[in-house]
Amino acid sequence: MKDQPRSDSQEFLGNLKNGIWLFGLSSWVFGITDRSIASFADGYLSALDLTQLFTAATFFVAWLFLKPTSRV
Repeated sequence: MKDQPRSDSQEFLGNLKNGIWLFGLSSWVFGITDRSIASFADGYLSALDLTQLFTAATFFVAWLFLKPTSRV
């Protein structure tokens, strides 16, 4: 039973999950980079800037843990 090939729909869903995850990963990296540049542009960090950077970094780490597993 375990030697059966994956169906096309299962392969498509696996590729879709990986694609969404990679798109989200690049979006989070862009967002953190954008926030960092905006925070350091004026020369100092405020409490609001630190809060925004910490929140974005926390969600980024959480996104990393959501990586789909491959069942090949």
